[in-house]
Amino acid sequence: MINLSGRTLRRASLGAKLLAAVALAALLGGTPFGAASAEPASPVPVALLSVKMQNDHAEWIPTSDAERDRIRKVEETFRTMLEQSGRYTFKPIDPAMQAEIDKDQALGSCSGCEFRYGKAAGAREVAWIEVQKVSELILNLNVYMADVETGKRVFGKSVDLRGNSDESWRHAIRYLVKNYLLPSAKS
Repeated sequence: MINLSGRTLRRASLGAKLLAAVALAALLGGTPFGAASAEPASPVPVALLSVKMQNDHAEWIPTSDAERDRIRKVEETFRTMLEQSGRYTFKPIDPAMQAEIDKDQALGSCSGCEFRYGKAAGAREVAWIEVQKVSELILNLNVYMADVETGKRVFGKSVDLRGNSDESWRHAIRYLVKNYLLPSAKS
């Protein structure tokens, strides 16, 4: 029996709209009303191939132990932030392969050697970090990531540091990762 009162028609109309919204969301591959998807994407396996410092004036001001320690801390912070995001996991690099990487040409300009290393490590992406010391007051921190299968860069960003201190290096890597690589992550 069909009730033609205004009230019953409005309910039917609202129900039809709701059904249409759910059907459209399903058709577009989404979920209605912003609900979370059923399964999160699995973390991307990354091989961090190197974290190096380029000292433009090493003959006048050699790289210090403090700077070598800062390089280790940049690597540690990068790994920690990416792993804590749940978006990335890191593949270990065999010591023999690391020695080969360290002897090879600069990553990113070695005719694809970084992809060969990434495949050998079982990674989907490779990453490398360079810190360029222009002077005691001006440094650049550069992070690069590339897809091993396609050979294409998926990320490349540089931030400038003013001052050569533990705090400026820590701030630079955290800022770059938080604001450019993982902009939606809360760190």
